[in-house]
Formats: sequence, structure tokens, C-alpha cells
Amino acid sequence: MSTLRGERKRKFKAEINVVPYIDVMLVLLVIFMVCAPMTNPSVINLPTAGQSTQPPSDYIEITLRPDAASTISINSKAGNNGNNRQESKEEAKDRKQLMQKLREYHDAKPELSVLVSADKGMIYDEVIQVISEAKKLGINRVGLATK
Repeated sequence: MSTLRGERKRKFKAEINVVPYIDVMLVLLVIFMVCAPMTNPSVINLPTAGQSTQPPSDYIEITLRPDAASTISINSKAGNNGNNRQESKEEAKDRKQLMQKLREYHDAKPELSVLVSADKGMIYDEVIQVISEAKKLGINRVGLATK
């Protein structure tokens, strides 16, 4: 019996130490959390287009913003050298009022073309509806402003 007392048998525990794995997983989680906002799958890379024609010097500009406030203005070059610009702006609360003001401008000067300047946060359908309604008024030249 004395041999049992002096001799202690150790039981080996077959356990996996998971602390290093948790550390690695937390580092990977942080890396993915930082990289995820950088990749945006909904971004569309549109091609760039050169100017096909010379932009008109006198035009009606419609400015569309996401906050539903729209402005309509007439930009025209005045004077012989074309350096002076005359501009008149009017605010429109909704699309109906915008089209009413556009009709007034078009009736006053039917030769002017229309330039639509839409914020990149605008809904695509809104811009198309404005272009469509301008065409229905009889305006032949309707263009989109780009940078």
C-alpha cells in the first residue's frame, strides 16, 4: 500500500485549448467588419461620354434634388462677348407646379432647350418622368447635365 501512497498517477485530460482560436476568429471578425463597408455591390460604373454637340448658350435649366424641392431657371448669355450671364430662378414645390412653370417658359421662348440637372441621390424614375413630360410639352431638345 505504500507504493500507492507515494506514487500519484496523473490522469491526462485530452482537451483542446480554444483560446488561441477565439483570438484568431476575433481578429478575422474585425477585419471583415472593416472591409465590408468598403465593398458596395450596387455601384454601377457608367461609361463616360464625350460631348456630341456644342451645348446651347441659352437654355432652361431644371434642377432636381432628393428633398423634393425643384428649381427651374433660364440661363442665357447676354452681351456681345458672352461673359455676362443673366439668370432667373423660380422654386417649384412639386412636379405639377414645375411643369406649369416649364410650360410658361416654353410658351415665352419656344426655341430654348431644356437641361435637367439631377442630384445623384435622385430616384431614376423621377428624372425620366420630368424628361417625358418636357417632351410632351413639345420641347425637342432635352439633355442631362453631367460633371
